Amino acid sequence: MNIAYIVNQYPTVSHSFIRREILALEELNLSITRFSHRDCSDKIVDELDLCELKKTNVILKSGAVGLLSALLRVALTRPKRWFEALLLALKLGWLAAGWLSGNGIVRHIIYLAEACVLLEWFSRLDISHVHSHFGTQPTTVVLLCNTLGGPPYSFTVHGPEEFDNVRGMGLPEKIQQASFVIAVSLFGRSQLYRWCEYSQWSKIHVIRCGLDKTFLSQPWQPIPDEPRFVCVGRLSEQKGQLLLVEAVSQLVAEGFTLKLVLVGDGAMREEIETLITNRGLQDTIEITGWATQAQVQQQILAARAMVLPSFAEGLPVVIMESLALGRPVISTYIAGIPELIEPGQSGWLVPAGSVEALAASMRTVLQCPVSELEQMGKRGAERVALQHNILLEAEKLAQLFASQKE
Repeated sequence: MNIAYIVNQYPTVSHSFIRREILALEELNLSITRFSHRDCSDKIVDELDLCELKKTNVILKSGAVGLLSALLRVALTRPKRWFEALLLALKLGWLAAGWLSGNGIVRHIIYLAEACVLLEWFSRLDISHVHSHFGTQPTTVVLLCNTLGGPPYSFTVHGPEEFDNVRGMGLPEKIQQASFVIAVSLFGRSQLYRWCEYSQWSKIHVIRCGLDKTFLSQPWQPIPDEPRFVCVGRLSEQKGQLLLVEAVSQLVAEGFTLKLVLVGDGAMREEIETLITNRGLQDTIEITGWATQAQVQQQILAARAMVLPSFAEGLPVVIMESLALGRPVISTYIAGIPELIEPGQSGWLVPAGSVEALAASMRTVLQCPVSELEQMGKRGAERVALQHNILLEAEKLAQLFASQKE
């Protein structure tokens, strides 16, 4: 069975969980061909991602001429299906932005052209099933490709983007036409239930993002005495780093000495740096920029706890990584996070948006005996090993792929 994997950007620093899933499926002897909408080679910092880059086909490298040529060829060879796909693209474009704006329509015509390119590639490569990650652009393109007569498809929904604009991205239509749909948490599955008929519920499955042996088989390393926190993630509004800076400012004002390392980069870096300067925290908070997997591991291991005060999430992989390395986690009562963090057992959960609650949990970590933190970390590692082993999760996915042949 030849399976195509399609992602908007692959490989890239924030999609290591997709790489792990693909490699685990290949260990199970499935044939996986990688596709990415965009070339993201300039964002790669990890050697493992550089290896994946060589295996990945980039759709937009076809260029405008290639896209237009494929669009015309499919229109001539499959006029009925092409017209059906065109109507669907126009409908999805209207749902996305309305007829008056025009932007949604033009964008979805481009998606139709991408679908035509994929249809021809899939035919040459004898692809029998397509799986996309995220219910956004990649799934729009595979939906259109399927309408053109391409192979059946499935997709993984992570959130929060898919749940922010369900109708605008045509999520009900994508679920309806899919062979099956994956949610990465029970919360995610419940949100998908909201947007499809009860008769469709049986096709929605929970398969969690997983970790490989580079995290699950790491030897135990004691938690350091240094009062150090780490936050790993894109510097974006949904991750709540500005709130974290305010919480650190409050703790410093109370007389605590601590260090916070923000591992990552993103659109809000300048705003975060400005707030750090305004609060006089240049010696307390460090921003590293993007990091390799090995560097992320070292930053987590150097900390007493990982903190992620997110406002919107699916189920952050970095929480799994931190717990697997034996570090308790502070995060928020949102989305799938409470399915992984047990308050008082493997970490702390606080109301999203509360500086006071966030500072209180960080204060607890600073005052907590290291031995107690280590017990929390070990309980978290046990939970992750049970729920987020990528080989076990990939086996569930492989069974779903195999069921499509029956």
